[in-house]
Amino acid sequence: MIRYWFEFDFENYLPVPSGTRTGCGVTAYSYEDALNIINEKIFNKIPTAPIKQVVENVDISILDKGHVLPNMGLPNVRGIWFPLGYN
Repeated sequence: MIRYWFEFDFENYLPVPSGTRTGCGVTAYSYEDALNIINEKIFNKIPTAPIKQVVENVDISILDKGHVLPNMGLPNVRGIWFPLGYN
């Protein structure tokens, strides 16, 4: 399993899915699997926002300590671990 951190370009994109402006953490078998999870769980039935940045094997300790770390799920389980509510 691989931990990914995605950041999206929401400049010309509406509606922005709840909680995703900071980024999105997902654990998956591969990059393609991560995209499938994001498309299914977060952007369900709407076009996916352009991806601005992806960090593969993200070290969660570098993520926002005031918002992301205290509000995330388990990063060792396949699925969305930030923001919560998309599994």
